[in-house]
Amino acid sequence: MLGGCEAPLSTLAPAGEAAHVIALLWWVMLAGAVVIFVGVVGAALLPLVTRRLGPPSERVMLVGGGLVFPGVVLLALLVAALIIGDRLSPRGEPDVLRIEAEAHRWAWTFRYPDQPGAPSTEGVLHVPAGRPFEVHVTSRDVIHSFWAPRLGGKIDAIPGHVNVIRLQADAPGVYRGQCAEFCGGGHAAMGFVLHAHSAEDYGAWMADASPAPGVSQ
Repeated sequence: MLGGCEAPLSTLAPAGEAAHVIALLWWVMLAGAVVIFVGVVGAALLPLVTRRLGPPSERVMLVGGGLVFPGVVLLALLVAALIIGDRLSPRGEPDVLRIEAEAHRWAWTFRYPDQPGAPSTEGVLHVPAGRPFEVHVTSRDVIHSFWAPRLGGKIDAIPGHVNVIRLQADAPGVYRGQCAEFCGGGHAAMGFVLHAHSAEDYGAWMADASPAPGVSQ
């Protein structure tokens, strides 16, 4: 089970700002779940522990165990979720790279409108490491879902509509992505690779990928 936490598609091995926030929220929710589990088990065992002293008060059990305890725990989790989740909201940072992702059964096409002349890529998304980028996601046929677990959350790809998700890779590397919405017989194989380059390597990739002046794609 612990080995799965380091898998290529694990949200518990974050490699981007948004993914770190999601992982933190997961751990907070897990801690809350543990507190609730201990409280429920404790309430179930309380009559056995106190049987020599008489049964516990019904009012204490109903008010304390049924209202106060879950109310406090759930309120704490709600506040934590609002505070931590707010960090996922875009802040209008400058120098955000725009990328277009189009899903179709059963593959992904990526385009780079901020990089004039750059060709589209199939199944491989190229980004610079350490720089935020926005993926504008849509679909050509049915509903799909764009998800790079180690970099952030998921977002649906809907025909005729564009959804936007902001991500960032903290360090150069190759990160796996997957369609997270069942879309037909080829769904399981509808993955992609996100290649985060260093600034120098990204510039070199763009230079290599762009056609020479006067040469059409």
